[in-house]
Amino acid sequence: MIHLQINMARSAFELSIDIQLPRQGITAIFGPSGSGKTSLLRAVAGLDKNQKGRIQIGENIWQNTTQGICLPTWQRPLGYVFQESSLLPHLSVAENLSFGLKRALKSASSVQAQANKALQASIELLGIGSLLKRMPDELSGGERQRVAIARAIAMQPQLLLMDEPLASLDAARRQEILPWLARLRDDLKIPMLYVTHSAEEVARLADHLVVLDKGQVKAQGPVSTVLTQVVNPVVVGEDAGALIAGHIGAIDTQWHLSRVDFKGGAVWMRDAGLQVGKAVRIRILARDVSLATSEPTNTSIQNQLRGSIQSITPDAHPSQAMVVLKCGAEEVLARVTQRAVDELALKVGTPVWAQVKSVALVA
Repeated sequence: MIHLQINMARSAFELSIDIQLPRQGITAIFGPSGSGKTSLLRAVAGLDKNQKGRIQIGENIWQNTTQGICLPTWQRPLGYVFQESSLLPHLSVAENLSFGLKRALKSASSVQAQANKALQASIELLGIGSLLKRMPDELSGGERQRVAIARAIAMQPQLLLMDEPLASLDAARRQEILPWLARLRDDLKIPMLYVTHSAEEVARLADHLVVLDKGQVKAQGPVSTVLTQVVNPVVVGEDAGALIAGHIGAIDTQWHLSRVDFKGGAVWMRDAGLQVGKAVRIRILARDVSLATSEPTNTSIQNQLRGSIQSITPDAHPSQAMVVLKCGAEEVLARVTQRAVDELALKVGTPVWAQVKSVALVA
């Protein structure tokens, strides 16, 4: 596990957290601007002073104030990717990549070989082999960030820190780099702390989610669980919905559709060219789910899930309600009117059919 106990005074709040995180996959640090996300990363990196606490990665203690332990940043085996790529403008891509390895390359030959192997692996993993001779000003924003990420993982860090790495990119460049970040998550064994305020990035990339608000942990846990909570919801408005992991169960070549099977049912979506058996993540927004108390017939909505009502919570507008359904092992959200709740006599335990109008493939 990763143990982060951080206490730091900020100008507008005090960052005070004590959490244990999984030592695998991507943990997203999510919250509004000014909630303490970057301060958390800087404390982990040793760039800002953690006044009282503990930072431990597995068996490795980077800081323990009660024992007087506080490793400086350069002694913490981490990689840090900032919002801007921070490449040295006078060096080529290849020179930027090797710059951070100079200390390792002065060590024993076995360490040199291992460092060079890690560098080549990072180049291949992020698909930047064709960029090595270019200068930073000849790269797109997405290409610069891929180089910066490759430089960070080439150091074989115990922990990779990413501070809103897509924030400075336009929408097209963000879509360009998201698949590469997903590949990092799937191929690397390096745990990552990923700061973002984008619900899309959380849904596509995160395995675990920590939500900060004014320096405090508002919620944390597996991403699918935290995203669907309706008490103190993390995602509100049009983006509220469920995140479900499944796999491609069948393909309808005649109608260009793929079926996603999961523990609790199956839904059809537009065929994205994925093979049967491929693991996927789908997002079902609450606004795209309607409810019926009997099995619907003669309807154009072909995705229908059988479930039971777990909770009914007032939504942001008094005319609306958020209904949580249990469909097998999964939870699905439905936003309906309070009038519909009354007319259908919906209550906890009521068996219903969820009609899913749209399914989004996010990963």
